[in-house]
Amino acid sequence: MHSLRPLAGAVCLALTTLAAQAQPLPSGPIRIGLPVPLTGPYGAEAKDQVKNAELAIREFNDAGGLNGRKAELLVRDDKLNPAEAATRALELIEKDHVNFIVGSLSAATQLAVNNVTRQRKVLYISISQSDAINEAADFSRYTFHESLNPHMTTQAVGKYAFAKGARIAFLTADYAYGQEMTRGFTRVANEVGATVVGEIRHPLGATDFSTFLPRLIAMRPTIIVFNNFGRDNQISIKQATDFGLKKSMKFVTPILTYTSRIAAGPRVYDGVIGGSSYYWQIQDAVPTARALNERYQKANGGALPSDYGSMAYSAVKSLLIAVKDANTTDTEKVVDVLGKLQYDTYKGPQSYRACDHQSVQSVLVIASKPAPKDPNDLFSVLRIAPASPTALRSCAELGHK
Repeated sequence: MHSLRPLAGAVCLALTTLAAQAQPLPSGPIRIGLPVPLTGPYGAEAKDQVKNAELAIREFNDAGGLNGRKAELLVRDDKLNPAEAATRALELIEKDHVNFIVGSLSAATQLAVNNVTRQRKVLYISISQSDAINEAADFSRYTFHESLNPHMTTQAVGKYAFAKGARIAFLTADYAYGQEMTRGFTRVANEVGATVVGEIRHPLGATDFSTFLPRLIAMRPTIIVFNNFGRDNQISIKQATDFGLKKSMKFVTPILTYTSRIAAGPRVYDGVIGGSSYYWQIQDAVPTARALNERYQKANGGALPSDYGSMAYSAVKSLLIAVKDANTTDTEKVVDVLGKLQYDTYKGPQSYRACDHQSVQSVLVIASKPAPKDPNDLFSVLRIAPASPTALRSCAELGHK
C-alpha cells in the first residue's frame, strides 16, 4: 500500500514544474472537477458516478444555486492510472479553474489526486475505498473521504461472515485496495478466532484465474475472500463458480457492487456475501434513500442508483450544502463548514471525523439473491452496521496527534 506514495509524490513533483496555480474565478459557475476511470475495468461504476454527480448538480441549480451562481461538473477520464489522474487534476485546477474536486475510483489514483490538491490547497472529496488517504502521511486539511474505507468494510463483513474455527483464504488484487482489504479481514479473523490459511495475489486486470484456483483449493479453506473489484471480481468469482468451489466453500467479497451483479448475472453471484455503502431497498426505512431513488429513476429511465454511484451523489450534494451554508466558494470557509457538517443525503446520518475527515456512516452487509422476479431485486440485506466512530481505526493509529 505505502509503495504507492513515492510514485504519487514523484508524479506530483514533476507536475509542479508546470504553470503556477490559477485561482478559481470569484464569480461565474461553481466548477467541480470529477476525475474517474471511464475507461478500464471500473468503467461501469465510473459512468454511474457521473450520472449521480450530475443529478446532485442539477438539484442544486434547480434550487437557485448560490445566490444565482449555478454549479458545473467537469468530467475527466483518469484511465485508472495514477499519473493520468494527477495530470487531469492539475489541468482541472490550473486550466479549467475548478473550485473543488470530487472523484477517483481507485486507491492509487485517489492518492495521486490528493497529492495535487493538497499542494494547491484545493478541497478534494474522494469517492473510492482507501485506508491510506486517512493516514497522517497522506491527509491534509483539504482532504475528505466520503467513501467507506477498507477497515470499516471488513469490520462489518468479516464479523458477519467469519466464525471461530473458520479457515480463510484470500484471492487479492495486488494493489492498495486489495492489500488493505486483506489486512482488515486478517484483523477480524484474529479477533473472532478464525484461521487465515493463505493468500494468493493477482495483477489488476487479470482475465484467467485457472492457475490460482488449484492453489486456493490446496489450502482447504472454508471461506474464500475475493479482495478485488469490478471486472476482476466478476471474472474471478465466475471462474471459481465454474470450478465448483462453491460446493465446499463460502464466497465473500468486501464490496458486492450493484454494477457487477448486473453484469455477471445471478448464477455467478448467487449466495456471495459482501459489503455495500448503499442498496436501493433501504428506502423503506430511510426517507432520503427513497427520495434519491425517485429522482434518479426519473432522470435515468427508471434505472436505480448503484452503490458507488450514490457515493458520488452524496459527495457532490454535501459539498454544495457546505457551499450554501458558507455562502461562498472560498476554499478555507467551505472546508471549515464541511468538516463540521451533519448531513443525510441518501442513507441516513453522516458526518466527517475531525482528525482525518473520514465520513462516519453505516455499512450494509448483503448477499446476492438467485434469479429474482424483479430485475432490480438483487440482494438481501443481512445486517446494517450503524454509523459509529468505533468502526474506524483510531486517530492515533492513523498517525494523527
